[in-house]
Amino acid sequence: MSSNAVSLEKNPPVKLPNEPTITPQIVAEHGLSPEEYQRVLAIMGRTPTMVELGIFSAMWSEHCSYKSSKVWLKKLPTKAPWVIQGPGENAGVIDIGDGQAAIFKMESHNHPSYIEPYQGAATGVGGILRDVFTMGARPVANLNALRFGDPAHPKTRHLVSGVVAGIGGYGNCMGIPTVGGETNFHAAYNGNILVNAMTVGIAPTARIFYAAAAGVGNPLVYVGSKTGRDGIHGATMASTEFSEDSEEKRPTVQVGDPFVEKLLLEACLELMATDVIVAIQDMGAAGLTSSSFEMAAKGGLGVIVELDKVPMRETGMNPYELMLSESQERMLIVLKPGTEEQARKIFEKWELDFAVIGHLTDTERMVLSWHGDIVGNIPIPPLVTEAPVYERPWTLTPLPAVLEAAEAPAPKDWRASLLALMSCPDLASKAWIWHQYDHLIMGNTAIRPQDGDAALVRVNGGHKGLAMTSDCTPRYVQAHPETGGRQAVAEAWRNITAVGAKPLAVTDNMNFGNPQKPEIMGQFAGAIMGMAEACKVLDFPVVSGNVSLYNETEGRPILPTPTIGAVGVIEDIGKSVGSRLTQAGLGIVLIGETTGWLGQSLYLREACGREEGAPPPVDLLVERRNGDFVRSQIAIGRVEACHDLSDGGLIVALAEMAIAGGTGMEIGQPAGNAVPSHAFFYGEDQGRYVIASGSADDVIEAAQAAGVPAVLLGYSGGASLVVKGLLSLPLSDIKAAHEAWLPGYMSATE
Repeated sequence: MSSNAVSLEKNPPVKLPNEPTITPQIVAEHGLSPEEYQRVLAIMGRTPTMVELGIFSAMWSEHCSYKSSKVWLKKLPTKAPWVIQGPGENAGVIDIGDGQAAIFKMESHNHPSYIEPYQGAATGVGGILRDVFTMGARPVANLNALRFGDPAHPKTRHLVSGVVAGIGGYGNCMGIPTVGGETNFHAAYNGNILVNAMTVGIAPTARIFYAAAAGVGNPLVYVGSKTGRDGIHGATMASTEFSEDSEEKRPTVQVGDPFVEKLLLEACLELMATDVIVAIQDMGAAGLTSSSFEMAAKGGLGVIVELDKVPMRETGMNPYELMLSESQERMLIVLKPGTEEQARKIFEKWELDFAVIGHLTDTERMVLSWHGDIVGNIPIPPLVTEAPVYERPWTLTPLPAVLEAAEAPAPKDWRASLLALMSCPDLASKAWIWHQYDHLIMGNTAIRPQDGDAALVRVNGGHKGLAMTSDCTPRYVQAHPETGGRQAVAEAWRNITAVGAKPLAVTDNMNFGNPQKPEIMGQFAGAIMGMAEACKVLDFPVVSGNVSLYNETEGRPILPTPTIGAVGVIEDIGKSVGSRLTQAGLGIVLIGETTGWLGQSLYLREACGREEGAPPPVDLLVERRNGDFVRSQIAIGRVEACHDLSDGGLIVALAEMAIAGGTGMEIGQPAGNAVPSHAFFYGEDQGRYVIASGSADDVIEAAQAAGVPAVLLGYSGGASLVVKGLLSLPLSDIKAAHEAWLPGYMSATE
């Protein structure tokens, strides 16, 4: 930094040539309300420059500041003995034993993916990967949760194609397997799809890197790709509703290059093996603005950034564009003084840009220089302490009336009803999607997509495995957010349990509509209440996450979708189980109580054309009791296959197990069970599992001793799914129906 710039540090910034005068319209275009702009004026004591206004706009956007959600997020439990780092860093960190940590997070790229599906989804994957490896972890797996509109909507096929190609294109090029996720379709997502991306990485517990800057005078270093004009206003765009002109926002979508990101990953990990890094931060939403600001704020320091030293890939760029660009594959690092050349050699070896663009100060101010002139000078603490926090009005969604089983008609044709459910968009095989992802690269994927309730990845080639899943049932959340939030956490916990792993922690992605509407804010509040309760009872803390609001188009909100990503551990991967039924002669045991709950069920929607009633209640103590029991039986080797019961109920779970493993079964409704048959088999009661066991009598005896409901339904064998008195259906017919819909839909012409 020149001595001239240092002497000017306390002076007001200069106005650049052609810089417009700030008007109420320009303030509004930056997403700031008149009241928020008055707060800016009070902090600055003068009218801000355009670059300063842009910085306030980005840092106070919903996407970066959580101004509508912060008061509610504080209600989530975030601590446990195994939690090393909870919310507030790039990603969450948990101790998985043996000196190792799992680092993971989920984030949304909803609006960009609707506007430009390939790049929107690809850069969503790139961003979440950087969040994980910036903390010192080598990513070992990706997951995603996708929600698309009605298959009949004219844009849906195009969006599915682009998003899936973008996820596969980025993850495959990075050499990181995409091992799990979920895909749903509903008309509520017609104008606003959801693309939630999750990454899990592994790091030594002794070498985890954080973002808090330290050391006055330490150099601030920019590494990675050059900065262009893509993604400017990305954070602001992600904090507004869509309208008819949303296509015009295409320039706000970032453009990714996974090959550069792979180089950046390897260069960062190589640098992390040295002892030169003080702090490191991904340049994600709001780019250089958020990364430099967050590092300085967390360290209680100031920063001088010499913007003319930022590597640029376009000519004529100005400070405003440089600070707000969301060009991908970039990181910001604080180095120990005197280590610049050591670090430079590493990044130049990997053919990446490396530039010292500033240094830390003790002023607690963000000072921006441009060819020796000060063009921005903002006090850092007030951007945090004076940032807007809203306790928005909210109205809770009342619990709908319970739908009795008798109110939903039984199927006239059981065969047709099961085939219809197995081939409906939500339940149909998603192999067309995951076959485009490399789910086996790195050679550590132990349970693949559709082979188990959770993916399982071997840790560093050893015996230990990490189980991971993403879950949410938006129709439950829409009907009653508190129950739906509770159920999303419980199902993630069940899915990890069903492979034999111990659930450890959660990352969440809170996708909701406009929080300024009391009913939408009430959905958010209710979901948080349910999630918080479930996380406490199940000992399942939230360690990271993301909030995505304003998911609306012309006033029409999405279904409230609090996606839960979860991670668990199993000490010996050889004791894990999948959901495939591959052996004859096994007892088929139903764990948990069945009341025949049909409210908000897929049977009700797909077979009866109705979306109504209360969602199934979630008794968290029962969830814990039943899940702990199932895990104990898996651990002692009594379970050959296990599947939790969720969408479609018991008969769908049985059909999925049978066609996945190529082995049929003959089962029946237990004698003396008074639940109507269609409710028994299609009901979506929670806290239930199906176990295939060679020692079913021992399982049932142990269940009785543990106070867990368990009943023998029948035995595996043959090439058909046989339900005594109701159904006999060849597995080949079920498999054909299950696998045909998505490839047929994607290959159809408009």
